[in-house]
Amino acid sequence: MASVTNHWTLTMMQHDPRLRAAARAIYDACYPSEEWGPLSFAEAERYATVQYRQAVDGAQAARACFASAGEQLPLPVT
Repeated sequence: MASVTNHWTLTMMQHDPRLRAAARAIYDACYPSEEWGPLSFAEAERYATVQYRQAVDGAQAARACFASAGEQLPLPVT
């Protein structure tokens, strides 16, 4: 399951740089130093840590909140 999630999130992030930037901003805000999160964003992304997946989920939720009325959001590709 983790490898499927990791593949999906990496694919999604490669195609949506704004979503990746939002996930990074959330990750950096929630885990600002090694005391809060042991890995940098790039390392957390590579290993698909739970902290990284939470940041991605937060970015996706934020994107949905900011979507215009009638705007269709992309569906995840599995």
